[in-house]
Formats: sequence, structure tokens, C-alpha cells
Amino acid sequence: MTPRAAIGIVDPCCAVSYAPGLDDADGIGGTEATVARIVAALSSDHAFALFQKPCEQSDRVAHVTRHPLAEAFALNAAAAFLVVNSWKVACRLRRFHPGRPIALWLHVHPGRHNRRMGAALTEAGIDVICVSRSHADSFRDFLSPGPLPRLAHIHNPVADDLHPDATPRDPNRLLFASSPHKGLQQVFGQFAALRTHLPDLVLHVADPGYLKWDTGPVPAGVRFLGRLDHPALLAQMRRSLCLFYPQTTFAETFGLVIAEANAVGTPALLHRGLGANDEVASGPAQLVDGHRTGLLLERVRTWRATPPEVRMRDDFRLASVTRRWRDVMGTMLADGRKAGVD
Repeated sequence: MTPRAAIGIVDPCCAVSYAPGLDDADGIGGTEATVARIVAALSSDHAFALFQKPCEQSDRVAHVTRHPLAEAFALNAAAAFLVVNSWKVACRLRRFHPGRPIALWLHVHPGRHNRRMGAALTEAGIDVICVSRSHADSFRDFLSPGPLPRLAHIHNPVADDLHPDATPRDPNRLLFASSPHKGLQQVFGQFAALRTHLPDLVLHVADPGYLKWDTGPVPAGVRFLGRLDHPALLAQMRRSLCLFYPQTTFAETFGLVIAEANAVGTPALLHRGLGANDEVASGPAQLVDGHRTGLLLERVRTWRATPPEVRMRDDFRLASVTRRWRDVMGTMLADGRKAGVD
């Protein structure tokens, strides 16, 4: 029996069902938007089926079919599978599809209670694809000294046509554009400290709205933008002096908002050595010790006087990322054929 699709993308963790063309729907985060963009970019190469927990009945949206999560375990659901974040679902999928290529597409840092995932994935023959080199290195260290599955990384994509334009920047305007659990309480503290020296500073906060989080008292000068669609968020980036993100506790596996800010010419003020910050930031001037208010103040003053010229790394462009995924998916399907799977 012919599989219903070449590639099945299994997402048991998403809050709402999504598909290409719907990536600005309420509840869609960076992971879901990335999945949707890659599927759209490769839809002329492969047929895709999305299996999602919130999906209640099968339908077709744009280039793909969507199905309830349970249908991923049906015979011939797909020729190969990418499972988003859940290693347990990936291992369970292996029991139902012993001959199919399966890879875990990991966008998060697993917690300590998941240390046995290395042995389970290795035994099941499931590869892992991380979203940055630093993410892959961190994951390798997390599993050490135990069994290690075959490991690769592919960056999250930024649109090919995203570039700086002539939008004037407000030297007093800082932007935080992430979920509040990503260090917003610390960012508030650093912003309040800067504002004692630069009282005209304003911090705009764009919150995707998928998680409520206690960030403590809100300092003077903070403006909440709520949830913004993607074009509106990019417009905020273009107007801002910088992406103000000097928190020291939340390690990004990639940091798409950092890459997109750099793509439109906006620098990001980041804590050096945390997560993928050093890998994604386009230059060392964006990296400081986030604990040291004096360094933050110095950098903001410098950028207010002379805005830096910032360009994103071409490695993150959709065309480059798509080429990597085309190779990976082609290999997965070839491996399935070698294993005698139709």
C-alpha cells in the first residue's frame, strides 16, 4: 500500500493546529512557524502530512494534509517521519513503523528527567536534528557519557527578502520580543537601571501571548504591545534602537527573533555565552556580560550616538536552510527504500 505522504511531520506538543499559510494564527510560536515555512518551501519536492494533537479531523490546507495525532500510528501513514520535540512519541512511532526512517526534530533543551532519551533513541534508530550547532553541542553534553543517537543541526529559517530599509530608528526605543518566561523579569531590572542614567528610554514589550508568567513589578517606561502579527513585529524591530535581551537565564536553542532583528539591520543586546546567542548574533559587539549594567549602559550609549551596521548571516536564509532540509529528507527517503519500504 502506498503511503499517504512522503514525509509525515508529527507534532504532539503544539497548542493549536497549524499549516503553511496559517503561521500567524493565534497560539503559533516560533517552532510552529518554522515547521510551516519549511513545509511550504519543500512542498514542490515532497508531499507532506501534518499529524497534530489539536487536530480533530483530517483536512487539507494549502500544500498539506492535516490529521489527528493518532493517525500517525496507522499503517502507511507516511514514508518517513519527523517528530517535533517529543522523543517518547518518536519511540512509540517506531513500534508502529519498524521500517520507516524517523528523526526527532528538537527545538528545546530537554530537562534532566529525560536523560534516558539517548539510549531509547539510539536503540530505536532515531536520528536527532537540532536547530543550531550550539544546541547540538549542548544536547551531546547532556547525554554524555551515555549512548548518543546520530546527531545533526539545521538552523531555523529567515525569509530571503528580509533586509534593512529606510525606516528611521528611535534612539530611545528598546524592544523585547519574546515570551515573558525568557528572562523578562531580569530585563525589567536592567532596563530600570539604565533608565536612571537615560530617562528618555522606553522599552516596548511584544508578547506572543502563549504563556502567562509572573515578571514582578513593571518599571516606568515600559509599553506593552501585546501579540503582534509578523509584519507588525518586523516594523517594531526596524524602528527600535536594539532588541533588548540581556537576560542570563534562558538559553535559546536558536533565537529566531535575534536573527530576524539582525536581518532588518537591528542589533540585539545579548548575554555572551548563553545558548545560541554567540552563534546567531552577527557580530561580537552585540554580546556583553548581561550581569554588568555598566556594560549595557555603555553599549546603548554607543549605539545611540552611532547606530551599528548589522547584517544577518546568510546561513540562516530560507534558501540555504531549505537546501539542507532537501538533502536530509532525500536521505531519509532513500534509507527507507534501502530498507525495503515502499
